[in-house]
Amino acid sequence: MKRATAIRRGALGLLAFVAIWEIGTALNAPFLAELPPPTAVARDLASLAGTGGYWSSWSESLQRVFWGFVIALMLGIPLGLLMATSRTAKRLAWPVFEMLRPVPPLAWVPLAILFWPTQQLSITFVIFLGAFYTVVVNVVGGAEQIDRRHVLAARSLGASRLGLFRRVILPATLPSIVTGAVVGMGITWEVVVAAELISGGGQSAADGGLGFLVWSAYQGGDLARVVAGMVSLGVAGYLSSSIVRVAGARLMPWRRATA
Repeated sequence: MKRATAIRRGALGLLAFVAIWEIGTALNAPFLAELPPPTAVARDLASLAGTGGYWSSWSESLQRVFWGFVIALMLGIPLGLLMATSRTAKRLAWPVFEMLRPVPPLAWVPLAILFWPTQQLSITFVIFLGAFYTVVVNVVGGAEQIDRRHVLAARSLGASRLGLFRRVILPATLPSIVTGAVVGMGITWEVVVAAELISGGGQSAADGGLGFLVWSAYQGGDLARVVAGMVSLGVAGYLSSSIVRVAGARLMPWRRATA
C-alpha cells in the first residue's frame, strides 16, 4: 500500500509539473514563453523513438556510464575502506586525493584525450572520475563513523581481522557505500553529457550519445529536440539511480526487516 501510494503521488506530481509547463507556454509566462510545450516535445520524442540513431545514442551513453561507474566502484570502495582502516594508508593517500578531488572531471578532458587511444576510453575515464571521488569520500566517512564499541566487542569475542572486517566494518559501511553509489550515478550522467559535448561524442551523431544528441539539436535550432534529449537524460538517470537503490536495498536485508 505504501508503494502504491508513493507511485500515485509521484504520478500526480509529474502530471502537475507537465500541466504547469503546458499552461505556462500557452500564456507566455516568464521563463516558459521560449520553451516548446510538452505536446511538441512528446511528438518529437515519438518521432525519435522510431529511429535507430536515437536508441544508438541511448546505448552509447549507457555503456559509457556503466563502465565508468563500475570501475569507480571497483577502485573507490577498496581505497575508501583501506584509508578508513589504516592510518598509514590514509596519511599517504589522503593529501593527494584531497588535492585532486576539487579538480572538475571536465578539466581532465584534454588530458584524457591524450592519455587514452580512443574517444570511448577518454569519455569513460572522465565519467569514472565523476563517480570515483564521491564514492571514496562516502566510504571513508561511513567507515570512520562506526561505533568504536562494536569493534572492541568483536575483538574481545576473538574476532580475527578478516572476521572483524566482514562482520562489522563492511555491513556498517554499506549504507554509506550505497549512498555514495547513488550520488555517484547521478554525477556520471552529468559528466557524460558534458564529456560528449566537449569531445564531439563519436564519429557520427548516431554514436555520439545523448549528450551529443542535445548539442546537435541545439546547433540545428531544434529546441523541441533539445528538450526531448534532456527528458531522455532525466529518464536514464532516474532509472539508473533506481537500479542502484534497489541493489543496495537487497544488500541490506536488515533494513527491510526494521522498516
